[in-house]
Amino acid sequence: MVEPSTPAPPREPAATAPPRPVFDRRRAWLITALIVAFMLINYADKSVLGLAAVPIMDELGISNSTYGMISSSFALLFSLSGLIVGFVSARVSSRVLLFTMAVVWAVAQLPVLVVASVPALVAGRVLLGAAEGPAASMSMHALYKWFPANLRGLPSALQISGAALGTLFAAPVVTWLITGFGWRSAFLVLAVTSVVWSLVWWRVGHDGPYGEDRAPGADDDASRDRDRDRAPAPRKRLPYRHLLLNGTVLGSVAGAFGASWALALSHAWLPVYLRTQLDLTPGAAAGLISAISGFSLVLLLSVPPLVDRLRRRGRSARWSTGAPQGIAVVLAAVAMATFPFVDGTVPHLVLLALAFGGHAIVFPLHYMTASAVVPPLQRGAVFGVVAATGTLPGLVAPYLTGRLLDSADSAGAGYTHAFLLSAAVMLVCGFLALVAIRPERDARRLGLAVRADGPRADGPRADASRADAPQADGSKPLAQ
Repeated sequence: MVEPSTPAPPREPAATAPPRPVFDRRRAWLITALIVAFMLINYADKSVLGLAAVPIMDELGISNSTYGMISSSFALLFSLSGLIVGFVSARVSSRVLLFTMAVVWAVAQLPVLVVASVPALVAGRVLLGAAEGPAASMSMHALYKWFPANLRGLPSALQISGAALGTLFAAPVVTWLITGFGWRSAFLVLAVTSVVWSLVWWRVGHDGPYGEDRAPGADDDASRDRDRDRAPAPRKRLPYRHLLLNGTVLGSVAGAFGASWALALSHAWLPVYLRTQLDLTPGAAAGLISAISGFSLVLLLSVPPLVDRLRRRGRSARWSTGAPQGIAVVLAAVAMATFPFVDGTVPHLVLLALAFGGHAIVFPLHYMTASAVVPPLQRGAVFGVVAATGTLPGLVAPYLTGRLLDSADSAGAGYTHAFLLSAAVMLVCGFLALVAIRPERDARRLGLAVRADGPRADGPRADASRADAPQADGSKPLAQ
């Protein structure tokens, strides 16, 4: 009698690579609009103290050094919180992070409404800085989850343009509130605006499909629903010392440092300089600040889309996204060193615009170059480090400028010394960015494979079979 043969065990299905994410254009641009509004509120919050500086200094009787200390207190926890939240972003969804930040922004405006004093101003600015430290990097991280790498130029520019729009619209509106209803009214309106945005974001701000290879626990409800039907994404990590100490990331930090120095000086002291040294009225000063922001906005909306076009045509990231950062900071530094010595009104204003607005393109581009050498799983953490180190000037520049003003023979001489020092710092940072940013070289050294939705820590071979495959949005993959 022949015994029946034992059936062979079922064969395990072959492991398959996760499918490429589908580009949801409509939802991606909705998220972009919300993040632009997020950044607009962010920069309005930052600029309100500078716009209200003259009436605040007059009412409270504070010196330039004390005002500089209040302004610098904003950056006391700014970099640290950006660093911490960057690492937390691997386990907490962008939806939760941005919602929490916006709520804390509203709370941070309250101390000065209760009691107008130097301690209350410092407390509010410290809390605001802690909540805004991760804002730029985490909102960019959230935005990148909705766009493949070769379509990120314009969304990145729009995200950063929220800064220019924040100043462009905030300067006249906040100035109108200050002159018409008192400087406290501006703080109250910004608090209410933050609450309204947070409620809208909580309803629609889910995470996107790009870079979903996060650690367990990071997904929101929408992300978990999508993952049920998808193979798990690779979770290989690279040592952070390799990611943070390569030339591209260091050069990106240098570019951001130089641009942030000018930005910190602009927020804290440019309105005061225009009022006290150029004898402009509050409305005229606000109009000039808006014009400078408009110039920044033009650069932001024109340069990054050109970068996208160059990348799709196979141009190297070094020359399409790296070199413009260094060049922008160097040109802004030259203008910063020149305008104090120019007498003509028109040349003076042109150089002012270039010094305080020409560096704007650095902020979207330095995230693009940093992301080119970082796997998506670790991108939020690296963005946090880049933001934390690149924005340190906010802790130094305002207070140092106040000290220079109080120690100089005249306010004019103090401003000249401050502008020359700023130009020297920016010049060094610009040249470092120009020399050090080389994304292709550093990606090869780290063994990263470049794909349209970002680098992967799989090594180049992992993507070789898909090198010529079209993307979900119909575009061709990046040239490697």
